[in-house]
Amino acid sequence: MKPIVAGLMAALLATPLAAQEVTLRFQHFVSPESAVPKYFMDDWAERIEEQSDGRIEVEIYPSMQLGGAPPALFQQISDGVIDGGWFLPGYTPGRFPSAEVLQLPFMTTMSAEESSRAAWRYYEEFLAEEFADVRVLAVHVHGQGVVHTRNAPVAALEDMDGLKLRGPSREANAILEAMGAVPVGMPVPAFPEQLSRGVVDGGVIPWEIVPSLRVHELADTHVEMGGDRSLYNTVFVWAMNHESYDSLPDDLKAVIDANSGLEASGMAGAAMDTGDAPGREAAVAAGNEVLTLDAEETARWQALAGPVIEAWIEGAEGRGLPGTQMVERARALIAEEETAED
Repeated sequence: MKPIVAGLMAALLATPLAAQEVTLRFQHFVSPESAVPKYFMDDWAERIEEQSDGRIEVEIYPSMQLGGAPPALFQQISDGVIDGGWFLPGYTPGRFPSAEVLQLPFMTTMSAEESSRAAWRYYEEFLAEEFADVRVLAVHVHGQGVVHTRNAPVAALEDMDGLKLRGPSREANAILEAMGAVPVGMPVPAFPEQLSRGVVDGGVIPWEIVPSLRVHELADTHVEMGGDRSLYNTVFVWAMNHESYDSLPDDLKAVIDANSGLEASGMAGAAMDTGDAPGREAAVAAGNEVLTLDAEETARWQALAGPVIEAWIEGAEGRGLPGTQMVERARALIAEEETAED
């Protein structure tokens, strides 16, 4: 073998990581046209691929294409069935009790971006242990929660009485029940069919998911809260399997790290905000009634949140959690981010 050729081969063999190609498979449960996949996940994947000089390829599978149901996503990530994905703690009630604080009624602002930055900071203080089985990349929430109904107009609190309404979590269900509705828990992909079949009269979802679920074609009334606080919220987590992350060389770990944390959480929230406007516009274009409650009526709904929050604190403290402290800290973090945005 000629010395030059031998030298080249030796150099190649000595630096195998330079040619390493890693494929990471991430899964989520909604349409690729939904706001977070479209405005956050796709961009996140592109940044990972660019910053790794193409050494990492990120494949994102929507609508549970790799199998399983939405409540299984945390376990799929933890077990390494997938390299990463997007899960909702609220889909497994009781498993992540500290995350429930951010889902309490009228806790978060109407801005998903600022509330998501607060959510990351809350995660660092209270959620790291509960989510320890996965590597958390971002924690975020959506914007305002909206009540959507079909053939059951809602213009005041009394109109909620007896309505069967889809809710995403125990906390959302608790405020719906306090308002006189009959809450029906279900993952969001099941909502359109149940609404079209009349199994439920409506449900609560943010505007951003309305177009991809075609809820504007099924519902005819949409009710927003007045003021600066969301009726309810939902926590979302973008996470990775520990072994998938640990198997990366240090420089590729650094790429993942650079796209994780506070800024990534804010970006995921901003994606939700971006999706809210077209969602609302779709409902208006469909000729549906879109009602924003005035301050007096909103206050009547907000008054029902106090007992729900107190009951949650009592339950949390009964499980040995610092319920009062967590609620107060979440409020403080949200207020800090709200002030920073102003």
